[in-house]
Amino acid sequence: MLLFNFLKYLGITLPLMAFAVFLFTLTTPYQEFKIMFDGDVLEDPQKVAASKAVALDLGGKVIGIAFLLASAIYHSVSLWDLIVWGLTGTLFLIAVYYLFELLTPGISIRKEIPNGNVGAAIFSFCLSLTTGILMAALISY
Repeated sequence: MLLFNFLKYLGITLPLMAFAVFLFTLTTPYQEFKIMFDGDVLEDPQKVAASKAVALDLGGKVIGIAFLLASAIYHSVSLWDLIVWGLTGTLFLIAVYYLFELLTPGISIRKEIPNGNVGAAIFSFCLSLTTGILMAALISY
């Protein structure tokens, strides 16, 4: 019975993660995976920096949603509850991305990250991680 429940929740969680990553990549005007894979051209420091920045930005969102999903798995009363919290968390992480863009007047995060601004990417990573942790705690409240 425990293995069956594990497989049910895993069967919902992995597609939710994949869907969240898909939505995250739709919110940006650049192609995250292409930029990351182009970062192996070590002779081009711009591509290397852009690869790092994009990986940090997207990685923060993935870790943030993972915290939220872990809490949703632990606190959910049903698979539907898990789905609702997963989708809600994804939307809030996207909202934080746009809020970050709005709160940085004169600087376009949407341009800075694919141009290799690792500092902006680290801050975006931290915002996504913090948002995921806070949402995870809110689920248990």
